[in-house]
Amino acid sequence: MTARAFWTIGPGQGELRVETLPRPRADEALVRTLASGVSRGTESLVFAGRVPASQYAAMRCPFQAGDFPFPVKYGYSAVGIVEAGPPALIGRRVFCLHPHQDRFLAPAAMLHTVPETVPTRRAVLAANMETALNIAWDAAALPGERVLVIGAGVVGLLAAHLLARIPGVTLTAIDTDPGKARIAAALGLAFATPGEAPAEAELIVHASGSPDGLALALARAGFEARIIEASWFGDRVVPLPLGEAFHSRRLRLLSSQVGSIAATMRGRRSHAERLALALALLDDARLDALLDGPTPFADLPATMARLAASPGALCHLIAYDPSV
Repeated sequence: MTARAFWTIGPGQGELRVETLPRPRADEALVRTLASGVSRGTESLVFAGRVPASQYAAMRCPFQAGDFPFPVKYGYSAVGIVEAGPPALIGRRVFCLHPHQDRFLAPAAMLHTVPETVPTRRAVLAANMETALNIAWDAAALPGERVLVIGAGVVGLLAAHLLARIPGVTLTAIDTDPGKARIAAALGLAFATPGEAPAEAELIVHASGSPDGLALALARAGFEARIIEASWFGDRVVPLPLGEAFHSRRLRLLSSQVGSIAATMRGRRSHAERLALALALLDDARLDALLDGPTPFADLPATMARLAASPGALCHLIAYDPSV
């Protein structure tokens, strides 16, 4: 059996390649992909060849083929139907951290059943929701805190969506693009541009991917505030204003990255349990506001080039089946 997969072959260049699938092992399942999602931030950096050499090992995704910078098969948001494998999975919709590919083999243990109440389109957000969940665990928000989320991309808005559920929290999503106010409103979130950002925040999540956003976080933080850095800058060097009030306010700058479970939950939740919870948290129709597309899988090379040239706020949906 053959399959088609998307490969990045050079800076801003991609193609679909045909590959032969081996015979499944006893512990593997064959999945026919229904949809996948393009994670705009990370995948744009990979597509542009901007993964630092020091991060080649850390940045590998579970079913990646090839090596950075090129050629590489990369991606981690696939939803499909199990066509062969363990009887309990056949015919079930599953999520897998797999690159963009129309059919693939994966160990059954790496497949996560999609809840019946979560449609296929929305299920592609599972990887982003898992990242947002880890951010929320790292943030350890308290009831009643004043919270800012700087950067209203998919991960930022999902993190805001989770943190806003904590009783008494006053949360504002911040972005330079006023048009994102509409998406924030669809999630029931308050929105402001950087010039309108409230001061004296006690918890700030930075997810803009911009040095200016992190500088804004430092400027709007209150005494002993926690700043959770959830952006990934690739190979860029980021200047920071660590003079001014950084020390007198005793600010804390903490990194969050999904590869390891947040310290607050480490040893109490496995990676599989975290992803299962992320899928369950997608049972909310408001989250459809975070999707755009779909575009056909056959058009993915051109689509990826277009998305990299004009990054946006939403998760772009790739359709492999007319029903998506």
